[in-house]
Amino acid sequence: MSISDKTKKSLEKIGLTSYEIRAYTTLIKDGESNASEISQNSGVPYSKIYEILGTLEEKGWIGSDDSRPTKYFAKAPSNALETTKQNADTIFSENKNVILSELIPLYEKTGTSEKPDIWFISGAMNIVSKIMEMVEHCREEVMIAVPQAGELIVKQALPKLRQLHDKGIKITILISDEFDKDSIKAISRVADVKVKGGLFGGGIISDKRYVVILLGPEISSSTSSEIVAIWADHAGLAGFAREYFDFLLKDAKKA
Repeated sequence: MSISDKTKKSLEKIGLTSYEIRAYTTLIKDGESNASEISQNSGVPYSKIYEILGTLEEKGWIGSDDSRPTKYFAKAPSNALETTKQNADTIFSENKNVILSELIPLYEKTGTSEKPDIWFISGAMNIVSKIMEMVEHCREEVMIAVPQAGELIVKQALPKLRQLHDKGIKITILISDEFDKDSIKAISRVADVKVKGGLFGGGIISDKRYVVILLGPEISSSTSSEIVAIWADHAGLAGFAREYFDFLLKDAKKA
């Protein structure tokens, strides 16, 4: 069974080898089969086939019965992916505390302090420029919360957001209920849009790493009427911003 290079690369990125992909897709095409049949139809060497089938079963992508010879069958891709995700989460959780318990004391003992890039930016055009630069390299997800003071910024960023949308990147935008209807309609074409009243601050999170925090003139310390922003390359700050974004989304309404 032939699959696109894009899908093959995605399968490899989540942990499947080339032989495992061949065996799994062959089972999808041919249905229940024994090891010899899978080897012959997939091109996986017979000397490797039992090892490959064993790892696929351990990873949750295939199942087997008790017949002689053993028959193997493909599990639904959605179920297999969920199992892979759960296994990865479990492995991460099991090892996180072990790693941190030893490395944090070593890190703190050196006296080294983390030095993330943090910048203050003022003026809509400067902020838009930085946002464009940030999302230019986005590969997975953009989350945006925009107060009424940032409406112009979203309008100027629409062409770039449209490009990201066309690439299949997930875009979620939380906007103030003070946005005009035409703006909401235009934004809805490229993103999942939610509306919330009383939204006085905002920000943009790209790939859970880069973050821009928007400060409207009504809450910034600037004496001018310009909107001000903070840009940071800091995973911890981006993670905190994402948690707060998810909190705001809970009682937001669909646009």
